[in-house]
Amino acid sequence: MTFTRQVSRQLDDEHRSSIDLLDRVGHALTSGDAAALDKLATPLLRQLEHEIGHHFGFEEGELFPRMMEAGDGELASLLAEEHGTIRMVADELRPLAEQLAAGSLAAGDRPTLVRLAKELVERQVAHIQKETMALLPLLEDLLDDDTDRELAFTYATGA
Repeated sequence: MTFTRQVSRQLDDEHRSSIDLLDRVGHALTSGDAAALDKLATPLLRQLEHEIGHHFGFEEGELFPRMMEAGDGELASLLAEEHGTIRMVADELRPLAEQLAAGSLAAGDRPTLVRLAKELVERQVAHIQKETMALLPLLEDLLDDDTDRELAFTYATGA
């Protein structure tokens, strides 16, 4: 789908990048390629920080309230609930991924890292698909030109 709103395009671009990384992480996990997973630890950490910090925060602070006002509170609540679940998994995964990136992950902690990374991949991919199919098209109708421009700037600058 081609989006016309700047906010929809920004979020869609990030979703595509996230899916690409999550696919690579998923492949490393299912193939048991420890070296590939090790190389993905740092990009995964960056993605977690951006996706869960900036991206989720923007949606929750700027988009979900607008959705609720427009009568789409059920979708906003569902997406916010998924954000909470993904955050919990990410909070558990982050210190292990940091250790993996630093080369200091204890062998006994690797199964926990693998389990959490698999859960993160599964949850985040499903969440992104839901946002791509429901949230982004909704924004096309919900946002007017001025609001779209303002929100795109806010998102891009992290303000």
